Amino acid sequence: MVGADTAWIIVATALVLFMTLPGLALFYGGLVRSRNVLSVFMHCYAIACLMSVLWLVVGYSIAFGGGTSGYWGGLDKMFLAGIDADTLSGTLPEVLFFAFQMTFAIITPALIVGAYVERIGFGFVLTFSGLWMLLCYAPVVHWIWGGGMMADGGIFGEVGVRDFAGGIVVHETAGLAALVLAFFLGARKDATKPPHNPGMVMIGAAMLWVGWFGFNGGSQLAADGGAAMALTVTHISAATASLTWALWEKIKFGKASLVGIVTGTIAGLASITPASGFVGPVEALVIGAVAGVLCQEAVNVVRNLFKIDDTLDVFAVHGIGGIFGTLMIAVFGQGAWAAQLGGLAVVGIYTIVVTVVLVKLVGLVTPLRVDGETETSGLDLSQHGERAYDITS
Repeated sequence: MVGADTAWIIVATALVLFMTLPGLALFYGGLVRSRNVLSVFMHCYAIACLMSVLWLVVGYSIAFGGGTSGYWGGLDKMFLAGIDADTLSGTLPEVLFFAFQMTFAIITPALIVGAYVERIGFGFVLTFSGLWMLLCYAPVVHWIWGGGMMADGGIFGEVGVRDFAGGIVVHETAGLAALVLAFFLGARKDATKPPHNPGMVMIGAAMLWVGWFGFNGGSQLAADGGAAMALTVTHISAATASLTWALWEKIKFGKASLVGIVTGTIAGLASITPASGFVGPVEALVIGAVAGVLCQEAVNVVRNLFKIDDTLDVFAVHGIGGIFGTLMIAVFGQGAWAAQLGGLAVVGIYTIVVTVVLVKLVGLVTPLRVDGETETSGLDLSQHGERAYDITS
């Protein structure tokens, strides 16, 4: 099975990169005004490039290095030192495991993009994203997936935190960081404009859905029945959440929108992610059904109760979805309540603290928010010297 495992994870790696480029870029790009669509593309593309380099330099070593500390992996695998084509990680070439995990390190800070679009400086985006991946994301990966302090036998006892593909590691961290950044940025000058291209949003969401098969199915790290089940429950949750989001929207507003149903898809995908290796189709149906309503209501809470302009609802969809799915592992008896709750709490507090500190420190070097004139004219032309369309709106 070694050859089959390698072949599947090569495909899964391509699928997860496909989620960011072009899936997430199109999904987010269609949701903003036409005068800001290229800036969203630029953020996603540049983050993908920067995270790739940083993951090679030191990120992978922090997450999966051979150090004995429960807090970080050390620096012994910087620049993939000591790793060649014949080095194995389980049944996989370690260089492939590196590449697969690299795509996760790309999409996690890219998810945060949705919170700050249309009003943030490009220099801040790159500086913050790089530091956040190294100081927040990579250590959390080590704690849960790298044999660190939250794994089996760690701080939560014999049964550690269960997070199959990133409910805590990816979605909680990105969602909370997005909420913090949106809080410090403040609201857009005009938050009333609808998405400029719902069709682009749908295409991006469809690409994310396909890519998620690699995200969750690939996390089995083997070409076996576990990967097949993870892929199946991922699809069922996504489909169900799409329908319940649309139904709830129809009940509340009288119409079910295209943007709404595809946002429900993402909510279902985020919610099943941590549980995809531990549940079956019926449990996935339940998770998806609840996620479509829960995440939609979370959007209203963030916007109307918290009064935070998390522009593209990153926390409500990814953060709440990931947290919900993590708890459902315990609900269905596949994990310990103490470990699931404890993991969410520790990682949540750590993420908020690191994000706040980085926002303050990076803001001393490069401005967090663009000036009012730049925001009004759009980031495409002012920040990147390009325009997506002949007529801006």
